[in-house]
Amino acid sequence: MWLKKAFDQAVGGLITKSTFADEDAIACFGVGKNMVASIRHWALACGVVREAADGFRVGSLATEILQDGGLDPYAESPSTAWLAHWQLAGRCFRSTTWHWLFNHVTAPSFTRQELEEPLARYARELDPKHRLSVSTISRDLETCLRSYAPRAGGGSPEDFAEPLLGELGLLQEVHKGQYAFRRGPKASLHNGVFAYALVDFWNREAEGQSSLAFETVAYGEGSPGRVFKLDEETIAQRLIALSDFTGRKLEWTDSAGLKQVHRKELSKEDIKNMIRRAYE
Repeated sequence: MWLKKAFDQAVGGLITKSTFADEDAIACFGVGKNMVASIRHWALACGVVREAADGFRVGSLATEILQDGGLDPYAESPSTAWLAHWQLAGRCFRSTTWHWLFNHVTAPSFTRQELEEPLARYARELDPKHRLSVSTISRDLETCLRSYAPRAGGGSPEDFAEPLLGELGLLQEVHKGQYAFRRGPKASLHNGVFAYALVDFWNREAEGQSSLAFETVAYGEGSPGRVFKLDEETIAQRLIALSDFTGRKLEWTDSAGLKQVHRKELSKEDIKNMIRRAYE
């Protein structure tokens, strides 16, 4: 419910900076001081708000989903969780560990300890001047892994609470402390969210191109195939289905062994409609 808690602080689409900093923020949000800072972080990382000169502006998509009477005001739909995952692992804003885990880790199974050094190396490559402690890397990995594969039991109510991303079935703890991705079809991933993610990826990676190769959709860094852990057959099936779903604005072709997706002009309203249909 943290994303909703942040959203509900907006007045006229704006959350003032003092909302997260004032002494009464603890009472306002109903959580401890550290958790107030966490709510602000996750609201930014998941694309619910963006920083502006006068505070934090709520995005139009977040408004459509989380407003009272909106598409999913209490963040109960799997589509909301898939969109949050896409923001974290696909778009990578304030979520380097999430992006790295889903785009760079290829081992069939792994432990948190095995990921620490490769992640530290990746972070150093991104910013050689920034020094990260081993404990920071370890904590961030633990938070990331547990947001998809929560503990079976724990000592506090928070340990028993199902995290937003836990229902997606992307990661499982196969043995104590050992994790593996679950690749293949994702029944709860609506074609509307898949189409939205594809267009978002396309706009960032190949803006201006009218076609995109199947391999890029399946294996490109930050692609729907990688981020959603889909197998080739599932991706092909979804791409074929997008022709009818988008009124042929996205269309799959497979001729002479050349597998591609073609796109026609898509308006902002077309893209919003993809999301709206994911909540029908």
